Amino acid sequence: MAKTIAVANQKGGVGKTTTAVNLAAVIASAGIPVLLVDTDPQGNATSGVGVPRGSFRKTVYNSLILREPLENLTLRTEIPSLRVVPANKELTGAEIELVEVERREFRLREALEPVQADYDFVIIDCPPSLGLLTLNALTAAKSLVVPIQCEYYALEGVTELFDTLTRIRRLYNPGLAIQGLLLTMYDERTNLSAAVAGDLRDFYGQQVFETVIPRNVRLAEAPSYGKPIILYDIHSKGAEAYFQLAKEILAHDSKGFGQGVERSAVG
Repeated sequence: MAKTIAVANQKGGVGKTTTAVNLAAVIASAGIPVLLVDTDPQGNATSGVGVPRGSFRKTVYNSLILREPLENLTLRTEIPSLRVVPANKELTGAEIELVEVERREFRLREALEPVQADYDFVIIDCPPSLGLLTLNALTAAKSLVVPIQCEYYALEGVTELFDTLTRIRRLYNPGLAIQGLLLTMYDERTNLSAAVAGDLRDFYGQQVFETVIPRNVRLAEAPSYGKPIILYDIHSKGAEAYFQLAKEILAHDSKGFGQGVERSAVG
């Protein structure tokens, strides 16, 4: 059965899609089958793995609303072990259409069940909100990665997300665990980043990943070329950070894949 990880934060611009794309790409680079599910109507995770906008007709919308099997929607990427279920602006309508649907919170979980055996990991990129699309992702997931930008409003957003998490565990998904809080856009030259990191570690302890994602020009450039960082510049600090994050996540996984994730695994 696949381990399903949702990457979520209701705040925008915190590195959520960057994390979903690059974590999926790094794990897949070790030959581990990974499915990336884009549930954000902006479709940035889809284009971020090299699927051009307008090059596909069916999206995760077809599965959530029309009940089409996910295997019919899955697209290949440049990384052989990585597949993606795409999204585009059509998905915006799903938030409204799901309101009247029975068991609306379970649509994505039910869609993923038939493909669980085909992948070792399913990584879900969530929209920057706590609406029905994110609720579906959190109901489907086994664990949650929360990217947090190193700035002083970060704690407020995490508190709100944790309140939502408590409700989801109570009502829909009692087994949902915190995989970890991920510090992003970390600038080692500033006292601010160090102070925010220190506060978060003091407050949340071992729930914060050891790995931090630095501010990195190459990491910021990669999406404009439709490439994960490991295909754009594998020797960058951004690539190195996501390899370390993947190792940290896999080290806690019972399948013990962590040792296979190395930069040499990709071109």
